[in-house]
Amino acid sequence: MALRILVMGIGNVLWADEGFGVRCVEHLSENYKFEPHVTVLDGGTQGLYLLPFLEEADALLVFDAIDYGLAPGTLKIVENDEVPRFMGAKKMSLHQTGFQDVIATAQLMGYCPEALTLIGCQPEELDDYGGGLRDIVAAQIEPAVKIALEKLAIWGAVAEKGRGDDSMIADPSIQRSAYEKGRPDAAEACRTGDDRFFPSEV
Repeated sequence: MALRILVMGIGNVLWADEGFGVRCVEHLSENYKFEPHVTVLDGGTQGLYLLPFLEEADALLVFDAIDYGLAPGTLKIVENDEVPRFMGAKKMSLHQTGFQDVIATAQLMGYCPEALTLIGCQPEELDDYGGGLRDIVAAQIEPAVKIALEKLAIWGAVAEKGRGDDSMIADPSIQRSAYEKGRPDAAEACRTGDDRFFPSEV
């Protein structure tokens, strides 16, 4: 019987490199298709709402921006028991549940996938509200997806070229191409907050 596999990208696309994981699953679904036992999901920042997806999976592969303390753009793969301690580069709000907490809850409830693989990329910039991926991080999308395809093949999920199921990917209006083209230049839009409330220089 084929493993039920969940491929998930997590992160917040509104905060620069924090969107790396989400952009990876977008790229994957745009270019590759799988048998029905593989689900490709934009997990965004849904936190504990992701638990039902984990409950249905035997194996989980996650893309995420991870602060490994390495050079920006560095990819690092972590597997199985090591995964929970690395998950999540940064919480962007007080109500956002880190994916460490999601995995811990799934383990506590007895339905965490047995096989875990994390493909993480060291971010260059996170504190840029409305900003897109930095070039050095964006350049790692295709290499990260290539690594994922190799791992998925080991798990028995061989991809075919072609557009895959994008029913669990974000609306096209916020996917990378539309998002990058539609946002104003950084010189025209404050990325760190409402500049009307910043202290004036003396």
